[in-house]
Amino acid sequence: MAGHSKWANIQHRKGRQDARRSKMFSKLSKEITVAAKMGAPDPDFNPRLRLAIQAAKAQSMPKDNIDRAIKKSTAADEANFEEIRYEGFGPAGVGVIVEALTDNRNRAASDIRAIFSKNGGNLGETGSVSFMFDLVGYIEYPASVASEDDMLEAAIEAGADDVQSSEETHEIYCAFDQLGEVSAALQEKFGEASSAKPYWKPQNTIDVDGDKAASLMKLIDALEDNDDVQNVYANFEISDEEMERLAG
Repeated sequence: MAGHSKWANIQHRKGRQDARRSKMFSKLSKEITVAAKMGAPDPDFNPRLRLAIQAAKAQSMPKDNIDRAIKKSTAADEANFEEIRYEGFGPAGVGVIVEALTDNRNRAASDIRAIFSKNGGNLGETGSVSFMFDLVGYIEYPASVASEDDMLEAAIEAGADDVQSSEETHEIYCAFDQLGEVSAALQEKFGEASSAKPYWKPQNTIDVDGDKAASLMKLIDALEDNDDVQNVYANFEISDEEMERLAG
């Protein structure tokens, strides 16, 4: 989803991510706690926890925060979080998948439905959007760690299926069940990845521009700003020029 990645990069360059840092740490902590609670609190024996810790480190989350999130998984008074996937449509018929971790299913559903409605979209039934996506493994590195050819060669050797390189990043895709293995092989060669996680990759994308592009970005920003929402995926494509205009 090149458009969405481009949007994230522009936000980062303009410093907009700084304001969301504590919210991002909160979401990363929640994922670590849930991963530790569902399996062993030791990342060596818990692949999901290992990936959650890797994601937190990639965002420079302090070790104390990570340790505290793991300890919370054994606390008696810790809230029970439920994993829920919502599917809906945004402006221009763009398919949107929202992954949430919530301690209140009714609140999450109500909030997410309202966000869709206020931003030119509508919430659909489970399965109404996900059939247009493939669940894969996703690994991201800054473009500076290797040339396009070197990353492609290393990724294919590690077992990846595809690499998409740009001025900012190398985006590596692999089979979902190979994520840990491919990630470990690339880490050995290039160090810690910026991101390594399950990813809903669109089979096809919809070109969006003008007012609909602006409305779509507002929808995605509002969803990502919600405390219950962990990840947002969508099958859109917006040109670089349009992205720069929107970000301006």
